[in-house]
Amino acid sequence: MKNLLIRSLHFLLLKVLLLLPGIFCFTFSFSQTDSLALHKTEIPLFGKTQGILPYLKYGPGADRLGGAKMTYLDTAIMVMVVDSLKNDYIVRLSKNHHAFIPKENVRLFPGVKRNDYYLTSSWTVSGNERQDYVSIHLDDRLPYNSIQLIEPSRIVVDIYGATGNTNWITQLQSAKEIKNVSYEQTEDDVFRVTIYLKHQQHWGHSISYKNKNLVIAIKQQPQHLSLRHLKIAVDAGHGGSNTGATGVTSNLNEKEFNLKIAKELEKYLKRRGAEVFLTRNADVDLSMTDRINSLKAENPDLLISIHHNAAGSPGVKGVSTYYRHIGFKPLTVHVLDNMLKLGLADFGNIGSFNFTLNGPTEYPNCLVEVAFMSNKEDEKRIMDPKFQRDVAKKIRNGITEWLRKL
Repeated sequence: MKNLLIRSLHFLLLKVLLLLPGIFCFTFSFSQTDSLALHKTEIPLFGKTQGILPYLKYGPGADRLGGAKMTYLDTAIMVMVVDSLKNDYIVRLSKNHHAFIPKENVRLFPGVKRNDYYLTSSWTVSGNERQDYVSIHLDDRLPYNSIQLIEPSRIVVDIYGATGNTNWITQLQSAKEIKNVSYEQTEDDVFRVTIYLKHQQHWGHSISYKNKNLVIAIKQQPQHLSLRHLKIAVDAGHGGSNTGATGVTSNLNEKEFNLKIAKELEKYLKRRGAEVFLTRNADVDLSMTDRINSLKAENPDLLISIHHNAAGSPGVKGVSTYYRHIGFKPLTVHVLDNMLKLGLADFGNIGSFNFTLNGPTEYPNCLVEVAFMSNKEDEKRIMDPKFQRDVAKKIRNGITEWLRKL
């Protein structure tokens, strides 16, 4: 009776700890006497991803862009929570890998236990008219990360917590972009998938689960590399109450000029026959989540996001382009090269940029910071309607030049 009472008190204490807002974390294990032993180190609580666009971060982050994003995840993916910060959980992906995830993106299941192994099974490689697919059966929906690599072009996907038990890979001739696939067990609990592409340019990929099948979808290179055969998304940054930067002399808002150039770009792209989708075409509030979701629904071939820059020093000026994934860098380089023909200073081509709209892997994307509103010389040009039209033409020419060299 005494042992039963002690055991009940231990479980009551654990439940209370789980309801607290997580400053301290604990591990728990059953000893030989079957009593609950608590240790102030790590707590192997299990949860599943939830909400809109759950994502992993490498760290908590402190600058305006937040922690560097590791990857977006599908929902209902199992994660092991080992520590708690103010806004994030720390999750153990594998023995040697940890990540951060917003608490709002995890639903905890305290009673869930981890299997000794989560095995991979057979694969299928196939394709349809627009995409190729790699489908891998797993014992559960495990977390993952992907990176693009070049020379040769390939996609590398690490599946955390998985142990290889793949004994065959069925490869169908319907796959048009996938050149080859391979795998290796890089660590005891990290299973690496490598997908080699036929073309140099990455056109985008996505990862999701269909039941317990991890499905990696790879976009095929368009059959016709011309504007009239492409669907191009154009994003006018900020909008509504989110005004963006302010002019150094005019007190005009960035959001206005972003939209002006976006509409000019839409016009010039349509003249060449492109299908164009604007994330916003009026001065409205639009969150990053709204933009990402609308882009997912539209499924464009590429995205151009228009912004204007600002700096604390009035002497800083120039144009810059941004990418996060190395496979999308060529588009940003060609756009920047054409923008520099306007006589703007070169502020650079910036990679690994942690901006939300540079995050998606589904389509090539390019953020353009046209010029600095905090610089008098740049600001004067920004307010000129002719300059706005010239910017749109140069961005269009950059896209055309990029396509021509593929």
